[in-house]
Amino acid sequence: METSTEGMPEAHSDGTAEAGTGTASATAAAAEIPAPRAMAPASLSPSRAGDFMQCPLLYRFRVIDRLPEKPSEAATRGTLVHAVLERLFDAPAGERTAPRAKSLIPGQWDRLREARPELAELFADDPEGERLARWLGEAERLVERWFTLEDPSRLEPAERELFVEAELESGLRLRGIIDRVDVAPTGEVRIVDYKTGKAPRPEYAEGALFQMKFYALVVWRLKGIVPRRLQLVYLGSGDVLTYDPVVADLERVERKLLALWDAIRLATETGDWRPRPTKLCGWCDHQAHCPEFGGTPPPYPLPVAGSEQGRMGPD
Repeated sequence: METSTEGMPEAHSDGTAEAGTGTASATAAAAEIPAPRAMAPASLSPSRAGDFMQCPLLYRFRVIDRLPEKPSEAATRGTLVHAVLERLFDAPAGERTAPRAKSLIPGQWDRLREARPELAELFADDPEGERLARWLGEAERLVERWFTLEDPSRLEPAERELFVEAELESGLRLRGIIDRVDVAPTGEVRIVDYKTGKAPRPEYAEGALFQMKFYALVVWRLKGIVPRRLQLVYLGSGDVLTYDPVVADLERVERKLLALWDAIRLATETGDWRPRPTKLCGWCDHQAHCPEFGGTPPPYPLPVAGSEQGRMGPD
């Protein structure tokens, strides 16, 4: 799971209350929290690149406007499972068992809630804790399934939750966080990413591998080493997707990212961010601001070339 390191993080915090729905104290508290300052994009991560390819307006809302998004059960469960799998490697190899991993879940959930108080709203309507218990049980099942796919007692990761950043010759900065990096005694590198969902159908595998090729490109530009293997571990379906990249693959990804960055810079300069409707729109938190749903984007907060700020359509 890639945690974004630019604009808004992957799991967004919502420190505001909708007008007319909160108490006076909540409104006052919200007023004390400064709104995120709009900034022009300065780097690119896999998730934000994916946002722009999915919908340029979504990218704007997340990176430039930095609009709040409600936490979701699925994304939060993914964050929890990743934390457990990372912490398990703190134990000696012989103690990396499924029971040990499951025993880490309550403590990691407490830490997650402490770090992100807004997660309390996920189960605010669950006074008896039944839904929370089911949710934690689903996290346990995902952790258990991992042991059918990999044997952590035989793994000694070189890095876990590794932040990587590289600047290309063009000046574009690429950055992200890799779940796990394994290095063989021969020096060969394997990049591993955990996914708590199901593996995509074969025709969609290329899209799933984009994130991994992005990481491979960054490692190549940083270390001069092409990773031997890219590995996606799908805990939701029990599948493992692997790909062995070559230099030509990474050069193609670099060209794609440069073209993508040119499009992002143009949209930033003109304020012209267009929605791209897809079936994913049904899960978007920003429908109230999206023209496709009768909404109006907030005033564009950055200077634009020309006199029409944030125009949404053709001239």
